[in-house]
Amino acid sequence: MTDPQDAIDAAADARATERDPRIDERTAGEVQEGVPFIGAGPGDPGLLTVTGKELVESADLVVHAGSLVNSELLEAYCADAEQVSSIGKDLEELVPLMRDAYEDGRNVVRLHSGDPAIYGAALEQMDALEHEGVPTYVVPGVTSAFAASATLRTQLTLNGVANHVAFTRPQGKTLDPEDDHIGEFVEMGDVTTCIYLGTHAVGETMDRLLEDGHDPETPVTVVYHASWPDEEVIEGTIGTIGDRLAEAGYRASALVIIGDAARKAGYERSYLYGDWANRGSAETEADD
Repeated sequence: MTDPQDAIDAAADARATERDPRIDERTAGEVQEGVPFIGAGPGDPGLLTVTGKELVESADLVVHAGSLVNSELLEAYCADAEQVSSIGKDLEELVPLMRDAYEDGRNVVRLHSGDPAIYGAALEQMDALEHEGVPTYVVPGVTSAFAASATLRTQLTLNGVANHVAFTRPQGKTLDPEDDHIGEFVEMGDVTTCIYLGTHAVGETMDRLLEDGHDPETPVTVVYHASWPDEEVIEGTIGTIGDRLAEAGYRASALVIIGDAARKAGYERSYLYGDWANRGSAETEADD
């Protein structure tokens, strides 16, 4: 097979000069030719989309994200398919596996956790497959921030509290300190900051926020395994959440939410269902 980086570079060069015609021909949720990259959702099998469920049920080969995908989902929807975990496998192994199965006429599904658009590393696999002549497409899923919001019975945006949402991750092995913008999001005040891939570094992240002068009383909520049977919610502040999470013993698989929206605190009634909504057109765009 072509070196994956060469395939990625070739795809980037092509996009610089022409638009993929499938963008104009197909819509999200439409079943297409090729290997679907499906968001399995945050954990609960019921949060897999209808289209995703139908594709998984008809698959001959399911390449999945290991323990990040609930085994109950695999057992319920694709017990008869060959199942291969992608954990520990690089592109040089995954791409030929999916390519060969597809070329043999098998229904191949790539099952990612959450939604492939959020820290999913899906595009590099798709570009490599496309370079090998295998078409691909995305079937969206429910990301963990939305499951956490549902568990907390709140919204990530609340009128008068949070006008913006930031999906981010902390500095570490794959993110340089200068590319860590968590402090900037928190400083804005009206941002709900959702931290992915940072459970192991919550204490260090909060320490940096304190060193930068952020209010230690700023609310922080951690949802471990959002929507899984062992889900747990740990509440605290910038000043306390590091110790509380350490006491709980979680080092992975938690979504960290910084901001008042997680507590449903101090929000204002929106304009959507007031006198404002009755002025002008009957069809209005939802505001809050």
